[in-house]
Amino acid sequence: MTDIPDNQGNQDLAGRKEELAANLAKVEERIAAACAAAGRKREEVTLIVVTKTYPASDVRILSELGVRHVAENRDQDAAPKAKECADLPLTWHFVGQLQTNKVRSVVGYADMVQSVDRAKLVTALSKEAERADRELGCLIQVALDAQEDGRGERGGVGPGGVEELAARVAEAPGLRLDGLMTVAPLTGAYAGRQQAAFERLMDLSTALRASRPTANMVSAGMSSDLEQAVAAGATHVRVGTAVLGVRPRLG
Repeated sequence: MTDIPDNQGNQDLAGRKEELAANLAKVEERIAAACAAAGRKREEVTLIVVTKTYPASDVRILSELGVRHVAENRDQDAAPKAKECADLPLTWHFVGQLQTNKVRSVVGYADMVQSVDRAKLVTALSKEAERADRELGCLIQVALDAQEDGRGERGGVGPGGVEELAARVAEAPGLRLDGLMTVAPLTGAYAGRQQAAFERLMDLSTALRASRPTANMVSAGMSSDLEQAVAAGATHVRVGTAVLGVRPRLG
């Protein structure tokens, strides 16, 4: 009876779609409420669903449910998934720490790299974007757990290094400077102070936009702190667990 596994698979997919739809609705309610509380319009905030560790089948379901932005943080997982989902109307964001030896692969599918944090990476991204005849959106990852000109524990450049790195991106062929990104720090002055961290990022964004007005994207906030990010003025929130569920452990 070969149709039993197929039927079971269809039931599993239907159940997963129902689960993801319910989770998306809850996240949508949270974003809408946060926008209302901050006196912002709902359309000012874009949801990016972080699909790392989850299969291409989930990405396909999310697309059916209207999601248009997805994010990954490991090229070895993201590249085959993006290839399998190449027919879908999705914008792919790369949000993890990116080694230069992975740049060619990432440029092959990512529309935006949110984790640009050093000059060497800018050079590599520019070279591969030109080779692929693509324009790649870039965000400077700001490390709020770092000294002014230092680096963060989870990547990122200190606030004092933002302007110089942004200038490098803006002048690099094949790259487009779109704005800033941060992850709420676990250590340092902003540890446990997500709202203050995101407000600091907004201050840096305001300063950057004074000279580069098109670099107006601010990516901040995840499942646990999206409300604080919206209150601070984030234009994009990166939500994984609240949509897809608790992640399986990586082997």
